[in-house]
Amino acid sequence: MSPVDGDPAIDGARAAAYTVPTDRHSADGTLAWDSTTIVVVRATGGGREGIGWTYGPPACAGIVRDQLAGVVAGRAVLDVPATLEAMVRSVRNAGRPGAVGYAISAVETALWDLKARLLGLPLHRLLGAMRDEVPLYGSGGLTSYGDDELRRQLRGWVHEEGFTRVKIKVGESWGTRERRDLHRVELARDAVGDDAELFVDANGAYTAKQAIRVGRGLDAAGVRWLEEPVSSDDLSGLRQVREGVAMDVTAGEYGCTVDYFEDMCAAEAVDCLQIDATRCGGVLEFLRACAVAAAHGLDNSAHCAPYLHRHVAAAAPRLRHVEWFHDHVRIERMFFDGADAPREGMLPLDAQRPGHGVELREADVEPYRVA
Repeated sequence: MSPVDGDPAIDGARAAAYTVPTDRHSADGTLAWDSTTIVVVRATGGGREGIGWTYGPPACAGIVRDQLAGVVAGRAVLDVPATLEAMVRSVRNAGRPGAVGYAISAVETALWDLKARLLGLPLHRLLGAMRDEVPLYGSGGLTSYGDDELRRQLRGWVHEEGFTRVKIKVGESWGTRERRDLHRVELARDAVGDDAELFVDANGAYTAKQAIRVGRGLDAAGVRWLEEPVSSDDLSGLRQVREGVAMDVTAGEYGCTVDYFEDMCAAEAVDCLQIDATRCGGVLEFLRACAVAAAHGLDNSAHCAPYLHRHVAAAAPRLRHVEWFHDHVRIERMFFDGADAPREGMLPLDAQRPGHGVELREADVEPYRVA
């Protein structure tokens, strides 16, 4: 929609991609990586600037430049839903899932930040807050970690930072090391004792029957959360595992449309729906997906990017928690002022800082820029 009655217009949107090496060799059940790329979008209008970001290939920055910037320019800053719809319609032939959807998400979250800054409001207040802090779970425990690394990370979260939930990766080597998976779960349980709930994430490494078989050992260890035991595209497999284990089964982090989340919920595939605002289309689509989950009687959990998720999670119905993923926490603290420390496993929201409440450290992050 065009601005009316002198309302501010979006001047433009620009993006930059930054690739940051990992702090150690990193792998989960189905992927290994040595760097992570964050794509930061900056949208301007009304004399202010908003920031949004996603994690994806550097090509996301080119999509913002070549396909989205011209769509959003000149539209009303205050009408973010209409601008989101215009972006979605504009990429019909490019395809929304994947890098295109990630780019849309980064622009959309930058526009919400811009709107909140123009109105002088923290984003969670603009959206309508349900809470002034969000619960976290510590997430790491990569399959590439040695036993001592695993223990140190988990004990740090639980015994030093007060976390009451932690997650490790299983499904090592595409599910071919079941004994090693169960050994690491035993190590994790010993490290945190009864002071924290234990979660695991297989990243789609198992088959359905294999996940049920391994799940017996996970249930015996008191694991409460089994994430992506099979591919998130295998809804019947997810449901089969859900019916075969005592743990909550969860998935959804790769969803790029509300239809995706409706299909997952309607298939009774999960006990808790994971949603990622850096992939699904941004703030508005995150809340729409939460509404879908609630309509099916399900909670939701925000996947990764904790400093981007904290405000929308504070406004979300039936929120269970936000993922405090080691890799993203490290990057977001490097990149942004205002990345507050958690308190006893909770991430607070500052009622005084507008928008996302963060500022990009331009000079500090420039060495990592790749596009």
